[in-house]
Amino acid sequence: MKIPFNKVYQTGAEDAYVLEAIHSGLQCGNHQFCERVIDLMKKSYGFQQVYLVPSGTAALEMGAVLAGIEPGDEVILPSYTFSSTVNSVVLFGAIPVFCEVDPKTLNIDVSKIEALITPKTKMIVPIDYAGLSCDIDAVMEIANRHNLIVMQDCAQSYGTRYKGRPAGTVPHLATFSFHETKNFSAGEGGALICNVPEWELRAHFLQEKGTDRRLVLNGMKNKYSWVDKGSSYLLSDVLAAMLLAQLEHEAEIRSKRGQVTAMYDRLFEPYFEKGVIDIMRPTKDDELNNHAYWAVFDTTENRQRFMDECRKFEIYVYIGYMPLHSAPYGLKFGYKPEDLPITESIGSRVTRLPYYTSLADEGLEYVYDHMKEVLKEIYGF
Repeated sequence: MKIPFNKVYQTGAEDAYVLEAIHSGLQCGNHQFCERVIDLMKKSYGFQQVYLVPSGTAALEMGAVLAGIEPGDEVILPSYTFSSTVNSVVLFGAIPVFCEVDPKTLNIDVSKIEALITPKTKMIVPIDYAGLSCDIDAVMEIANRHNLIVMQDCAQSYGTRYKGRPAGTVPHLATFSFHETKNFSAGEGGALICNVPEWELRAHFLQEKGTDRRLVLNGMKNKYSWVDKGSSYLLSDVLAAMLLAQLEHEAEIRSKRGQVTAMYDRLFEPYFEKGVIDIMRPTKDDELNNHAYWAVFDTTENRQRFMDECRKFEIYVYIGYMPLHSAPYGLKFGYKPEDLPITESIGSRVTRLPYYTSLADEGLEYVYDHMKEVLKEIYGF
């Protein structure tokens, strides 16, 4: 049996919805399927304003423009994240200020943020790694005291709740990804959430290439003009149709993925208790969307051995993110690997395990049995 790292899940409604969008003749952004997705997202999680965009990367970039990021601004973010997080601010001339991660969550270490704030700091961009929310309350408390903007990168946490509140509802801005590797896929797609009412109209302008077309659509003008900078931050209605088919089956998808989480918990618990492997440990404040599962091995050598042995059974385990501060482009900002030793150490020992919805239907026992065999060979129990 072959267990890939990821496999796209189909609910069965995708074909009909996509064909309907194609035959409608209205295939660009902000048509019926986009509207239906936005309505469903607002109804499900109470988001104030939702902008569907071509990708999670585009959502971050649009958010950076909306936040007014300019050359010379400093933006605090974890080094342990995907390149899109940092590129979204570097593109507009900002200087990334990398923060350590909390080894228990692999999210930004809130206790280390304040020491990084300078008069040039404009924004904090925490992420929700593997669907586990960052401590957004603590981040917001710091941001409010220093008059900073927070854009939460929720690429992996659609459907997650923290202290009862849905991910993305607390900060000024939040971004989601609907890439094919996420719980809910449009193939490529994303969303920007705006929780500042005063910014909502401008966000429409940015999304529509810097024009005030939204005022025409709302009947407030009879022709639109170029009023701001912007880009084509619009999700095609064809892709929104596929996304709607996924989001309408959220409960089913969450349930299946929960079975995968439970299997990995059962598999790795003995090794966590012995202190040789760290795993994600949600608290009572966390309600997970079951996006992913990570394991941090005691040594780089044991991580590599685990990955190599799993692949002999065609179980495809991968490394996590390579830290950004020590990446080739990160070094250009003056960073050295030893500047963030915790992140550097975790980055050399972390694995991401195969995780997809249909694994609950076929392959769970296969993965459990063979990974257990590999772990016993490495650790002797």
